[in-house]
Amino acid sequence: MRVLVLKGGPDAEREVSIKSGAQVAAALARANVHVEEIIIDRLTLAELRALAGDVIFPVLHGPWGEGGPLQDILEQDGRPYVGCGPAAARLAMDKTASKHVVARAGVPTPASCQLSKGHDMTIQPPLVIKPSNDGSSVDLRICRTPEEVVTARQHLEAKRQQLLAEEFIQGREFTVGILHGNVLPLIEIKPKGGVYDYEAKYLRDDTQYILNPDIDAKLKDAMNRYSLMCWRELGLRDVARVDFMADTRGPWFLEVNTMPGFTDHSLVPKAANHAGISMEMLVVDLAKAALLRAANAPVKSV
Repeated sequence: MRVLVLKGGPDAEREVSIKSGAQVAAALARANVHVEEIIIDRLTLAELRALAGDVIFPVLHGPWGEGGPLQDILEQDGRPYVGCGPAAARLAMDKTASKHVVARAGVPTPASCQLSKGHDMTIQPPLVIKPSNDGSSVDLRICRTPEEVVTARQHLEAKRQQLLAEEFIQGREFTVGILHGNVLPLIEIKPKGGVYDYEAKYLRDDTQYILNPDIDAKLKDAMNRYSLMCWRELGLRDVARVDFMADTRGPWFLEVNTMPGFTDHSLVPKAANHAGISMEMLVVDLAKAALLRAANAPVKSV
């Protein structure tokens, strides 16, 4: 098996992707898998077809690399690849659309509205404003007053076309990793500054990650159940991570990540390791699953 690891991309999370891809490639190499490791920008179909590999592991984060456009190219290329297909990738990357889908299925999610420049807000602070099609808490703003809402909108609307305003949930933050439709051990996230933003995720070392935290069994079961509902309703496959806030009312779905990070700060590898799945086992399993899916796919008629 020769695995082509793609990393980089044109999105805001390019540097995180490069780190994630390097970790994936190194783990595959440690498992004696032949690896081709490539940093890309906006890869074309012709460029992809010129790269060697039996299976493609696209370790990209953000709207182009994780949100559908790259998956379109991967489908045209025809080789098996890790991660969900184009339709599921687009749906999961669109926070507004994915919230609507899972809410219809019964998953609780904070009240929200999509923001358009010049249009009134339909929810009141405290609230969170964030891009509705990006990840890693890039450009996330917490607004506790109307004045903070105005300032955040002026700043973000100048550079972002798609924004989401969401009720701010004051509580504890959790994440649930999913591997092949099975939940991994729950992780509670405790950022020192109280906000799990980009810096807390990737640039600082003071965020606490608590595996299998001591919480009420009903709360844990609810987050696991809701995570699997999101997996099914959004049509995901291989691997994902579902993020929640929880207060006295229970858990609240925030978003889903269809290609979670694989850096030394990343949560799915931490959860997998806690379940006895090493990084090497994890990445080899994902690559082999993509190969097996392709081998079992029905033959297309000409």
